[in-house]
Amino acid sequence: MSTNIPEEKSSRNEKGKNILIIVLILLVIFSGVKLYLDSVDKTQKTEEILILSEENNNLNLRIDSMAYQLDLRINEIKKLGGNVDSLVVLKEQLLQERNTERNRSAAEISALNKKIDSFSGVLTEKDQEITRLKQVNEQLFTENQDLKTSKAEIEDSIVQLNLKQEELEEKVNIAQKLHAENIVVAAVNNKGREREGSFRNRQLEKLKISFDISENKVAEPGTKDIYVQVVAPNNQVIFDIAKGSGTFSIDGREEFYTAKQDILFDNTKKRLIYLYQKETEYPEGVYEVKIYSEGFNIGNKTFEIK
Repeated sequence: MSTNIPEEKSSRNEKGKNILIIVLILLVIFSGVKLYLDSVDKTQKTEEILILSEENNNLNLRIDSMAYQLDLRINEIKKLGGNVDSLVVLKEQLLQERNTERNRSAAEISALNKKIDSFSGVLTEKDQEITRLKQVNEQLFTENQDLKTSKAEIEDSIVQLNLKQEELEEKVNIAQKLHAENIVVAAVNNKGREREGSFRNRQLEKLKISFDISENKVAEPGTKDIYVQVVAPNNQVIFDIAKGSGTFSIDGREEFYTAKQDILFDNTKKRLIYLYQKETEYPEGVYEVKIYSEGFNIGNKTFEIK
């Protein structure tokens, strides 16, 4: 029996050594796998940072290029005597974005690229305006060069101008009789539920503005442009060219509108509904909805975001 005991101990020791070796081997394998996965993850993150950095650089180049293009149109339209207020606002927005020091996220880069894409339509529109202004200036120059008008012709021109002025004043009187009534401002959430008057950003997926153009038997029937401005607490108009916003003339100046509809006015009451998709949270405060038609303010309504 004394001979078997040492053999059993030796056998147990060997088994223990084998188990220890296996455990060590497994630990080495696990450590190697973890190091490899950490290396792959670090490489992927580095590649993502490099890609974002490159996209940020490319976006900054696009911003510089678009700001330059806007500047060219601003200078040209100024020379021709046109209005450049809207272009100046767009250029200032781009320069403000360009001067930011932070790194943009992929979503922010995509949103800015889409916004810059939408400015191409503005450039085309302003190029057309430049062409029109050049034609007007050339025509005026030619007329001034060839102007040999007698006193009778001047008096006749004054009479014609007075007649046109009277016609314009008559149209103004008719336009003033247009009126927006029953104005309702509501927040529409992502389930389609509406809340009027006061609401919070989390209840606001879309802004819904509805109102009636009242019956008017005196107004001249035809196509009418109905503009809606949503004015923030800081007195700035909320607009997004990519969503159909633009500019219109009011009291001799150019202003942005939030949304617009063309209607065929036939002297009867018309119900209009505007839906404006919200992209970012609105600051808290009291907002004002202003409605315009044919150069006149035809209705107002306030609402509050808490």
